[in-house]
Amino acid sequence: EVLVDENQSQRQQERQGKLPRRHKEVKRSLRRPDCPEHLLGGSVHRLPEQPESEASVSVEDTAESCRKRWDRCRRGHFLHGPYPATHFGPKACVLPNPTSVMHIQDPASQRLTWSKPPLNVLVIRKIRDETLLEPFKELCRFLVEEKHLMVYVEKKVVDDGSLMTDDSFSAIRNQLCTFREGYDDISDRIDLIICLGGDGTLLYASSLFQGSVPPVMAFHLGSLGFLTPFKFESFKTEVDKVFEGNAAIILRSRLKVKVVKGMFQRNEQLFSPQENGIAPHNHINNEAGKITLQLQVLNEVVVDRGPSSYLSNVDLYLDGRLITSVLGDGVIVSTPTGSTAYAAAAGASMIHPNVPAIMVTPICPHSLSFRPIVVPAGVELMITLSPDARNTAWVSFDGRKREEIQHGDSIKITTSCFPVPSICCHDLVYDWFDSLAQCLHWNIRKKQTRLTDASDSSETEN
Repeated sequence: EVLVDENQSQRQQERQGKLPRRHKEVKRSLRRPDCPEHLLGGSVHRLPEQPESEASVSVEDTAESCRKRWDRCRRGHFLHGPYPATHFGPKACVLPNPTSVMHIQDPASQRLTWSKPPLNVLVIRKIRDETLLEPFKELCRFLVEEKHLMVYVEKKVVDDGSLMTDDSFSAIRNQLCTFREGYDDISDRIDLIICLGGDGTLLYASSLFQGSVPPVMAFHLGSLGFLTPFKFESFKTEVDKVFEGNAAIILRSRLKVKVVKGMFQRNEQLFSPQENGIAPHNHINNEAGKITLQLQVLNEVVVDRGPSSYLSNVDLYLDGRLITSVLGDGVIVSTPTGSTAYAAAAGASMIHPNVPAIMVTPICPHSLSFRPIVVPAGVELMITLSPDARNTAWVSFDGRKREEIQHGDSIKITTSCFPVPSICCHDLVYDWFDSLAQCLHWNIRKKQTRLTDASDSSETEN
């Protein structure tokens, strides 16, 4: 407190002119905090008004501090990359906008923690698969008898004939809480989700929570298992680690989708695929528009031609601007998680789930130059039937809830603020590349044999 008071009194005397002002150690033109290379290499120029000793000391101090910060940045291993510099050259900079400030936590530091011990666990089992009965019973017995947790399961899973006739499991079955999809809302009761099956079980778990999603722990007991990193052989150890906290998680972004009926009308004279324009407000009838469906989608939204033999003809808008018309079998709008699903089969690139983006992939487009594109995660996409479309279109969401889209209907898509926190087995980078290699056999080929002769290959050919 005494030191603080002395510093404050000294600053007051400086402002009143009683004491000479203290000189700053570093002049403005010599400080380059965003450019360590400028200080770590090249010659140092002194200002004319600055003595040689003061310039050398101050520049050395600044160079040393920037060198230390540069080393910390290199050791930090930030997945989002460094914060970009906002000053360009001596006079240009980005216009400050305080309303657009957004703080993003680096994915490498995302760790699961519990404010209170978890009590309610939702177990989702792949149905119509008899091989999962024993793992399901082992997991439920462990959670109920050893962990003393409340376990929620679907009613159709409990009513399975094999479980009903198993007398050894009857005591556990009577303690399970059941629910029915579409009838019972359990979104505010579940602390943890455990999936037994393949990727479909994780997609189904996502569909049950249209708002905030509890952490998801997925065990690989299905056919593909790209999204299920855990092995069931060591499920007790893995579950205990998750309950202890400090587990790595990956936030899988979802798409917020709205289907609006009878809203959109487009003037053909104002728009064409070659002349993009902003849609005027008088061509969007907000009063007539009715939201018939609103969903959170984890993988993709697919708009296709359905049973018709004609080409699908839909218009694609980005933030109200007509981008292009898609003529082909359809179009896929996917998350980074969905980029390894249907989009990958349609020729799209594979995006790491932590990349904030939305991918647009045409399905068999009637154009040789129509390539998949990646747009920022914050934009709003809108898909409508083109006025000259010969048939209607059909839309599906993660392969479910398929419905027909007619003239005047629109599909609005943007990134949701409710991601799926998927628990990692190792870390969010290793798990993804391991799934690429194990499930999709990414870049796997027979190794090239080395040359037996040490001479140059060109001389050997000659």
